[in-house]
Amino acid sequence: MTTLINHLYHTGFQSGNYADTLLHVHQNTYHLHAIILSRSPYLVQLMSTSPQVSGQRVIYIPLGKDSEATLDGFAIALGYLYSPASLALIKPENARGVLAAGCLLGGVDDLCNYAYEACREAINLSTIASWLAFVDATPHSDDTASPGPSPIPTSAFGSYTLRLRESVLHFLMIILPAELDLCRDSLASSRSNSASPSPASSGRDTLLQIFSQVPFDAFKAIVESPAFQIGSEQARFQFAKDAIQLRKHGVARSTGAEEAVVLAFGGGNTGGSVVHVTRKISAVSCRPL
Repeated sequence: MTTLINHLYHTGFQSGNYADTLLHVHQNTYHLHAIILSRSPYLVQLMSTSPQVSGQRVIYIPLGKDSEATLDGFAIALGYLYSPASLALIKPENARGVLAAGCLLGGVDDLCNYAYEACREAINLSTIASWLAFVDATPHSDDTASPGPSPIPTSAFGSYTLRLRESVLHFLMIILPAELDLCRDSLASSRSNSASPSPASSGRDTLLQIFSQVPFDAFKAIVESPAFQIGSEQARFQFAKDAIQLRKHGVARSTGAEEAVVLAFGGGNTGGSVVHVTRKISAVSCRPL
């Protein structure tokens, strides 16, 4: 079986021998085989309505210039139709494009799961800006945002959209504070009066800069959650205040919104304090022109 799959991949996909289908994606042309492409419901639909030229089907994939399914990602997804060997080509830098291409093709759950895991592992400090843009493109309702599941608009990632969003929130809420060493002791040292910034102070400043760009619904969900461990609830409250101050010059300003945070006491079943973030459209932004 392995020999057959290798033959299909190298002779059929990479070399394009004995092809009966021409598939065009922008400037790329693939010489492929209808029986293999029929693994994809999307390609089956295209083949059923595509013309034949000189005995070959001709398919055009309408990938827009802003499509999440990149050319590299689409090539890997097509290769997977022939052989799982294509999985070895998935890297952190192309995983998102592969996942979008896999979701477009359909019928390749193993590829999508593999690409999703690569995406999840690719969420880090150096890539968080692009993932924040992704979260911003799939917003929750401002008034109902919470860490738990809620409906997400349809996107190029299909059912993986919510999973990706939750992975980004998990990174911001759990992983990044731990990586920046924002435990109780380090947070306390960051608020010291020493002349030189401590490592914790630098970590807190880094986190503040990132949270100044987090879309409001995600910002609210994370800051209000007790799982956001950066010290006491008072420390979380102060962090939210400092972040909102920064956000006045960025995210909040661009939306014409006024954000605020309160520390409510006597909340929850334990009678402790609760951090609560609010937002309202400023009167200035609502004024008629």
